[in-house]
Amino acid sequence: MTTKARNKVSHTEALARLQAGNNRFVQNVRSVEAMGSRSQRDALVRGQDPFAIVLSCSDSRVPSELVFDCGFGDLFVVRVAGNVVAASIVGSIEFAASAFGTELVVVMGHTNCGAVAATLDALAKGKGANILSANIGDIVDRIAPAVFEIARAGNEPNAMKVATRANVRASANHLRHGSRVIEERIASGTLAVVGAEYALETGHVDFFDIPKSYVAA
Repeated sequence: MTTKARNKVSHTEALARLQAGNNRFVQNVRSVEAMGSRSQRDALVRGQDPFAIVLSCSDSRVPSELVFDCGFGDLFVVRVAGNVVAASIVGSIEFAASAFGTELVVVMGHTNCGAVAATLDALAKGKGANILSANIGDIVDRIAPAVFEIARAGNEPNAMKVATRANVRASANHLRHGSRVIEERIASGTLAVVGAEYALETGHVDFFDIPKSYVAA
């Protein structure tokens, strides 16, 4: 697929848009652009032009378009339990970055993530504990290396928060260093991969591990 002509949105501008959109969401305000209309749908029939790519958890309480007060065609969203990275996830993100020239990838975890909790539980009780199937086990296995030391430390009060961020960082690093397409875009300064955590309690998204070279002055 060829990229359609567009006004380039830099990674710094894209991040600023997401932050502004989340602020509106927290304040319970919606922009006119986020309210889907027939004209918006019609305009997107011939192609899409997302300004950001979001890899997030499948949790029903974390819909990226609402969390960032975005409308049709604004975000290319990839959702999977535990925001883990597998080959198909990498391929989806490579496709969006290449086909649309999108410059920002956000890996977003969230508080009280069931996949992270299940992984901590499995590591504490032994492999296979409360794992319903091999497919669910695959998700746990992908999260486990990032949170192993946290689980081994025992029932620390902040274990879930620390583990959630560790899992986000692991997924973000996998994308940064596990894809030639993404690596080349990062090296050229035309792509940023950043981490984020959505708070179910407040609706606020905290962005972290933003490379200094990608932060607007």
